Amino acid sequence: MIAPTVVPSEFAPSDAPVRRTRPFDLTETRWAAAALGLFVIGLGAQLAGAPEWMWWACYLSCYAAGGWEPGLAGLRALRERTLDVDLLMVVAALGAAAIGQVTDGALLIVIFATSGALEAFATARTEDSVRGLLDLAPDTATRLDPSGAERVVRAADLVVGDVLLVRPGERIPADGTVIGGGSEVDQATITGESMPVPKTAGDEVFAGTLNGTGALRVRVDRRAAEWVVARIATLVQDAGRTKARTQLFIEKVEQRYSLGMVAATLLLFAIPLICGDTLQRALLRAMTFMIVASPCAVVLATMPPLLAAMANAGRHGVLVKSAVVMEQLGAVSRIAFDKTGTLTRGTPELAEIHRLETRFDEDELLRLAAAAERPSEHPLAAAIIRAADARKLPVPIADDFLATPGQGVSALVEGHRVAVTAPGAPRVAEDCTTETIRRLEAGGRTAVIVTRDGTPVGVLALTDRVRPEARRTVAAARRLTAADPILLTGDNHRAATLLAGAVGITDVRANLLPADKAAAIHALQAGGERVAMVGDGINDAPALATATVGIAMNSPAADLTLHTADAILIHEDLTAVPAVIALSRRARRVVIANLTIAATCIAALVIWDLAGTLPLPLGVAGHEGSTLLVALNGLRLLRDSAWQRAAEER
Repeated sequence: MIAPTVVPSEFAPSDAPVRRTRPFDLTETRWAAAALGLFVIGLGAQLAGAPEWMWWACYLSCYAAGGWEPGLAGLRALRERTLDVDLLMVVAALGAAAIGQVTDGALLIVIFATSGALEAFATARTEDSVRGLLDLAPDTATRLDPSGAERVVRAADLVVGDVLLVRPGERIPADGTVIGGGSEVDQATITGESMPVPKTAGDEVFAGTLNGTGALRVRVDRRAAEWVVARIATLVQDAGRTKARTQLFIEKVEQRYSLGMVAATLLLFAIPLICGDTLQRALLRAMTFMIVASPCAVVLATMPPLLAAMANAGRHGVLVKSAVVMEQLGAVSRIAFDKTGTLTRGTPELAEIHRLETRFDEDELLRLAAAAERPSEHPLAAAIIRAADARKLPVPIADDFLATPGQGVSALVEGHRVAVTAPGAPRVAEDCTTETIRRLEAGGRTAVIVTRDGTPVGVLALTDRVRPEARRTVAAARRLTAADPILLTGDNHRAATLLAGAVGITDVRANLLPADKAAAIHALQAGGERVAMVGDGINDAPALATATVGIAMNSPAADLTLHTADAILIHEDLTAVPAVIALSRRARRVVIANLTIAATCIAALVIWDLAGTLPLPLGVAGHEGSTLLVALNGLRLLRDSAWQRAAEER
């Protein structure tokens, strides 16, 4: 019996150039078809009254065609002191032939080979989808030299910082940032969005997505191995090598169970034979018992649901690094959030402009401030410049730029000394009315003062905006875990409290160093909680490592955080946190249902065989049917509807 490694079948959309495995591309399918054909010919010859040697030859050829591959795999496992179910099935079929039940044995081989071929086909098709995801990224890219000359290069040879030209209708060859041009990009292959997304300078784009009608200049931000499509495929494939606790427990008892099953089979054969039963009846019942008691369905009950859930989560922007993590997500009882960059966007934005002199309107104040800040690399300067660009203000060139750490900047703008300074800077606070500044800071905003030739002319208020989905996410986390979420932040208590009130968090823990965050997580776990920590920065890495499950925002500036975390939010959409937890719980329910189905089928068939007379073909059909049922039940979690239901449950 082939245990399929499940990888996502939905990564590649229907219009993607994906090579799909056809049934007869697989050796398992060809041998199963040969076995079926030989069985039909043999059965026809037997029913037509042909010579016995003729239909016996057909049946034995059926044995060879359908049984050589699983038999060889079983012998290899036996050489490593592992009892494989494949070998037991072949032995049972040979035993049937030995007592004259060659037709029943051949039917067993046909059903067994067909089941294995179906599982191999399902595995191949899902692996095709992962390869297809990688194939979405084009092989070549048009790179622009510093002089502007175009050069076609291999996409795999691109390095961070290269500038690419993406023409209308082309697929984007690498993950990067738009630095010029404008277009709409179809991102359905990565984000699942049904409509193309407008892209202009500063927007992120992903390899494999389809450019629309405009041309784009894109700066490469990641190496090929780090592209989103490559990371999704790699993580899902690697997950097949990890094993959840439930799976490890099953595998731990599987060998002991199999040995016990073989011992019971021998007893079931020997005892009736000693008591006077015929050799044929005793052997047939023992072989039927060995088949129906095999734990194939139990073995397949766990991994397909967890890996299918991982694939579905990856399709919707959550990379779960292993089956262990997917299982642990479903057990989370408390969720902790970082503040800056997690519940907020992590980058300051201009919120208000206050005039101190009537001769300067808002646009003029912003224009002067942006001119003075243009040479600065400070995050507040970037926010002011973005605001001026958004208003399409003509920002003049500044001269004699001077930056004073902790105080601000100044420059000559149109013949006047313009400064953008903090309220505490010398010769500013004493000359400026502080009521506006107090009010802004009380509201959790950062105030900077704009002066012209030493005279304060305005105040700019900047803020780290709350993510629009943060409040919904916090409410969903509370419903999902039946416990209040926690805010863990290094910010001061006033700023943390204001943010917590805006998103609905009541448990606030502020002024925390990275070690303090980890200690807070550890204290919750000591109290019996299973904690998921959501963070984005390097300072969150200790807490992410300590938590039961660490979930990181996909911040390109925090590689340590991404390596430490157990799961990554590719699109920085907080609503995916409760959704993936709900999906994990759904997967756990499917695992329980699968184990129940498998155990019930095994028990029913074993009781039937021991208490009555279970025909060998019916026993095989029941065994293989239950195995396929639990595998297909787990694969249901690949569908988009499974994610949608999880999102509705949150």
